[in-house]
Amino acid sequence: MPDAVTPKPPYASTAARPCWESLPQEVRHLISRRLGGTAIAQPSAGSGFTGGFAAVINGRSSTQFIKAVNSTDMVHVADCYRREAVINQALPEEVPAPRIQWMEEQDGWVVLGFEAVDGGRMPTEPWKRHELVATLAAFATTAEALSSPPEQLMQVGLKPVGAGGDFGDWRDLQAGVTKVDLLPEWVPVQLLDPLAELEGGWRQATAGNAVLHHDLRQDNVLIDINEAAWICDWNWPCLGAPWFDLVLLLATAHADGHDANELFAEHPTARGVADEQLDAALSALSGFFLISGAQPPADWSPYIRQHQTWCGEVTLRWLADRRGWTF
Repeated sequence: MPDAVTPKPPYASTAARPCWESLPQEVRHLISRRLGGTAIAQPSAGSGFTGGFAAVINGRSSTQFIKAVNSTDMVHVADCYRREAVINQALPEEVPAPRIQWMEEQDGWVVLGFEAVDGGRMPTEPWKRHELVATLAAFATTAEALSSPPEQLMQVGLKPVGAGGDFGDWRDLQAGVTKVDLLPEWVPVQLLDPLAELEGGWRQATAGNAVLHHDLRQDNVLIDINEAAWICDWNWPCLGAPWFDLVLLLATAHADGHDANELFAEHPTARGVADEQLDAALSALSGFFLISGAQPPADWSPYIRQHQTWCGEVTLRWLADRRGWTF
């Protein structure tokens, strides 16, 4: 694949997070108590796009990955943390995800403690083949466990993918509802018609009743000391075709030079998936990410727009490669 025009975000350092010393004393005391005594913080997690505290903390009796956020300053993030706690508890035990140990709210702060993955680190950038294979294996296990929604997860209120609105960005561009000049200059506007046509079939193509992670990307994966993969940050699960989670993940692998078509075809979740289905999903995601990335900068995340534009480009370039389009 030709080199992307959009610079790849530095996914290991996209977050702007508070350090341990900047947390209120009462919150630090709460965490120390939960970990059995004096707490020693490792460096803050560099990945992610929220401003909440996130780091591995070593305590006297336990080592855990701690998330904490001021619910007054970051209402949306606090709500996400609360939801993540409920969802994490409802995941089947077969799912390779770090498990929540506790959640507590104090003085306006929401604090969560997760089991720490031994040696846990983000996969190497660019993707190494064995770490990508480990991630795909972890996802296969996850997809099998979530092929039918567990009752506990359904009680959380899972909705079909796209329930909050249609992936209609290419069609809006085609119809003039969205101005074409929002797109990066390199986007081939002569492809608006076929992109809009493909996008129109995304809902039928991705329909299903499996539980999706819905945010499966490299910086939501941890590789442990044994080179096994863990899938983290279960904030946005929804219902759909299980292979939908693969699309963005493999688009990033395609950008790093891996054969995404072969990896997709070999994955258990993709059995019987037609080319047109995958292409509809790629079209829908590419339009969504490119238009999202064109929005004004977000003061809560210095890299979110670059991330969105890059994701839009890699999904579009994989689609173009599959369709034989050149630009």
